[in-house]
Amino acid sequence: MKKIILALAGVTIMASCADAPEGDAAATANAQETATTTTGDAYAVSDASMVSWYGATPTHGHKGGFKVTEGTLFVDNDAISGGNFTIDITSMTNMDADTNGGAKLMGHLMSGDFFDAEKYPTAKFEITGVEAVEGNAEVTHNISGNLTMKDSTKNVVIPAMVSMEEGKIMAKSKFTIDRTDWGMSYSNDESLKDKFIYPKVEMELDITAMK
Repeated sequence: MKKIILALAGVTIMASCADAPEGDAAATANAQETATTTTGDAYAVSDASMVSWYGATPTHGHKGGFKVTEGTLFVDNDAISGGNFTIDITSMTNMDADTNGGAKLMGHLMSGDFFDAEKYPTAKFEITGVEAVEGNAEVTHNISGNLTMKDSTKNVVIPAMVSMEEGKIMAKSKFTIDRTDWGMSYSNDESLKDKFIYPKVEMELDITAMK
């Protein structure tokens, strides 16, 4: 009986743990001059585009997503030369498998502890450079851009898989950022133990643009 109780306790502990956000950290620096090239073809970013995220504490994690409301990508000589897109912070949705407590979670994330959506309803990504990557089956380009959230703008370099068809661009990227770089320091103290929230946040972009 003692062995059974210990085994059940071990299962409970394992079930209560959450995976910390993973992935390559986006190189982050101060804001840079945006790519102003608007020559070539303009592609309108589709409203089907999404930005999703995953954040966690040592005991549980949460997933969510935002809609992309507008944006333009510019293509010159069959390569992306510039562009931007806007993220609607107020469109945040709960993507947890278990949505119990979702309204409370979304309310907290929208508050001043995190995104402060009432004051800063949108975020923006503006391309500052694009570099082709050779010999990588999962990454075709490193895209650098100024990411603005709340009142902070940082330049990030993200790995992306970019594909082009006639009249269509698809770009997917998965990376991590440190939320404290954008002033989101709530519960960023390991002494809080199970209430500690990892500063690393996993981000995933799924962008489609049409000519």
